[in-house]
Amino acid sequence: MKINLLRVAQNPAPIRLGYFITTLLLLWLPFAAPIYLLVNDANLVSILTMVLLYVEFIFLLKLWGKHVYQQPLILRQYGLEITRKNGLDLLRGLAMGVINILILFGVQSFLGWLVWQQPKVLLLRVILEGLIVGLGIGFAEELLFRGWLLDELQRDYSPRVALWTDAVTFAVLHFIKPLEAIIQTLPQFPALVLLGLTQVWGKRWRRGRLGLPIGLHGGLVWGYYIINVGGLVKYSGQVPDWVTGVNQNPLQGVMGVFFMSVLALWIRGRISKNYI
Repeated sequence: MKINLLRVAQNPAPIRLGYFITTLLLLWLPFAAPIYLLVNDANLVSILTMVLLYVEFIFLLKLWGKHVYQQPLILRQYGLEITRKNGLDLLRGLAMGVINILILFGVQSFLGWLVWQQPKVLLLRVILEGLIVGLGIGFAEELLFRGWLLDELQRDYSPRVALWTDAVTFAVLHFIKPLEAIIQTLPQFPALVLLGLTQVWGKRWRRGRLGLPIGLHGGLVWGYYIINVGGLVKYSGQVPDWVTGVNQNPLQGVMGVFFMSVLALWIRGRISKNYI
């Protein structure tokens, strides 16, 4: 069994990814199927199955590192480590994400495209909820895309190919949804590619640590969560939705793409040209 697993590491990246995903699904389905059959609440089903999937994903990562690559501490290879530097990177990323969201909405307010409103719910609760949601999403998606996936790609390809493959894959997988929803949210695609590029550059800037990407991703989600769930803004309608964001999602508008571009270029400028 050990010899067979060692041979897995000798396969091209697409084959290795296929092995990993197939194994993960085979582990997940026997536990997920009863949940789908026995639980009637669709939201609860989604939460339970996704939490189960991610717990098994982390469990499989450790086995994958130990038996396929002979790296028992594979999570450190991905940049997930409990250190002071990583903690500071996380806080820096959180601050960068929230500040960028505030600047984005602040500029639109200055231009008269939206007006600020009194919160419709208890703002402190929304802030705390948003922080938990943001960190949860940031941790999950960054370990998946900038941890495991990027590592697999970098084992076979140049830094540039790994960068773009990771970013485009990140964007594409966010569009696994019904066709109608894909068409409706298509303007979000460029911003997601930009976010994917930014996160890879951010990881390289911080010498392979995941703290900054997790924090930045979490900060962007956190800032938008506070404004959206708190009902803090109302659009004036002075410009089309494609400028401010379709469905009031800033990533689906020209302004959101512009600000993501500025952030991406700024972080890109922090790293060596050999890794762009």
